[in-house]
Amino acid sequence: MKQNILPAIKLTALTIVFFIGIYTLIIWLVAQVARNKGLGETVIVNNKVVGYKLEGQKFSDDKYFWDRPSAAGYNAAASSGSNKGTTNPDYLKDVQSKIDTFLVHNPTVKKEDIPSDLITYSGSGLDPDISVEAANIQVNRIAATRKIDKEKIQKLVNDHIQKPFAGLFGTSKVNVLLLNIDLDNLK
Repeated sequence: MKQNILPAIKLTALTIVFFIGIYTLIIWLVAQVARNKGLGETVIVNNKVVGYKLEGQKFSDDKYFWDRPSAAGYNAAASSGSNKGTTNPDYLKDVQSKIDTFLVHNPTVKKEDIPSDLITYSGSGLDPDISVEAANIQVNRIAATRKIDKEKIQKLVNDHIQKPFAGLFGTSKVNVLLLNIDLDNLK
């Protein structure tokens, strides 16, 4: 028994020292040489921080592209999913409410055409990106609201598409904050 417990205690102590001390120090040092010293990538407009590139924000005005819903209320300190299963009645009501709201604001869209990322929560509740389909389906509403040619807005969306990493990992996506900033600057 002694021959098993003593090595286990030593390994536990070594693991604690490594992951609490050494690993944390290594990550902190890497962050210090990174851009913005690991504090996140801020988005600045007119010398004012308007958000973070990697953190979702709520946009619900018809003149803006809407982002993915957040179970955390877009609060980075409370990052979380909804923890409701797809058969949960409250979850189903919530999704139906989001569908109804989207259809009211986008009358030219059919229910079956709404991309799931516009009506369901993400795992973190802070996704800054939407799918290309989710951006494209909002073009008509924004063009009508802003009285801007639809092709100009579609070109703006196409210019903001971020391809998968190395062309292999992930899907194409659009950062909502950066897209909406450029949308405000569109003449």
